Amino acid sequence: MLVLVLMGISFGCKEKTQVKGIELNVTFAEEQLSDHLITDMMIGWKTGPEFQKMNQDLKVFVHFWHKGNLLFQEDYFPEPPTSQWEPEQEFVHSHRIYIPQFIDEFDPDFKGEETLRLVVGFFSPYDRSGASEQKVMEKKLIVVPPPLDTPEIIYEEGWYNLEMNPDAFLKQWQWTAKEARCIIDNPHRDALLVIKGGVNLEVLEDQKVTFKINDLILDEFIPEESHFEKSYNVKKEMLGEGEEFYLSIVTDKVFVPAEVMSNAADQRELGIQVSFIYFR
Repeated sequence: MLVLVLMGISFGCKEKTQVKGIELNVTFAEEQLSDHLITDMMIGWKTGPEFQKMNQDLKVFVHFWHKGNLLFQEDYFPEPPTSQWEPEQEFVHSHRIYIPQFIDEFDPDFKGEETLRLVVGFFSPYDRSGASEQKVMEKKLIVVPPPLDTPEIIYEEGWYNLEMNPDAFLKQWQWTAKEARCIIDNPHRDALLVIKGGVNLEVLEDQKVTFKINDLILDEFIPEESHFEKSYNVKKEMLGEGEEFYLSIVTDKVFVPAEVMSNAADQRELGIQVSFIYFR
């Protein structure tokens, strides 16, 4: 998990808890939440003098609901574990989250904003019945569309069609060829670039991946695990003076599934999987 130092104005949601002796405060790095947004969420726990110790290590669930649908979740094991919590202590957990694009601005009933329902609590990871779930906080969050100047990303060349598998780690991805290129609007300011993807280590153990902005190398690395997430604070000087810039993803090795996998008929030359590119 990537950690980002909280910047800007934070706002919080705080209310009386439903678990005795625990006070919970949730804040976000952004003053105004929007969809298609990466931001940092801080979850602050405070135990009071009447707090009763927990006899097991519970997991925290953090659910974001839109109407009746679970839009996304950020469950985690707190540190220290809940079995070690004592009265009159404070614990803070920082987590980068991505609010996916879900607002339909063309919906005739859209009034300029949507509401997410944030629900936070505890549960036992060993209990599949749901009986161990304890809700600590429920709060409404107002979410608006992204700013009008949010850069658009166009997948230009070197990309294969979108693939999806809900049981896979990445859920959805596009394979690249040896080189894939995007055209992105130049915001003429510093911006955050996040790229999430994967490589096939069973076929290519030491595949090198290079990210370039225009003709400048942003990063070169050999993934040590099958999945990666890279984050860069890109300075406006690197983007150039044009109204658009190129983001290139290049690999030194490709493979053809039909040549290296039994019963595979896929003749494509595949580079890496890219699940997510964020630039804002």
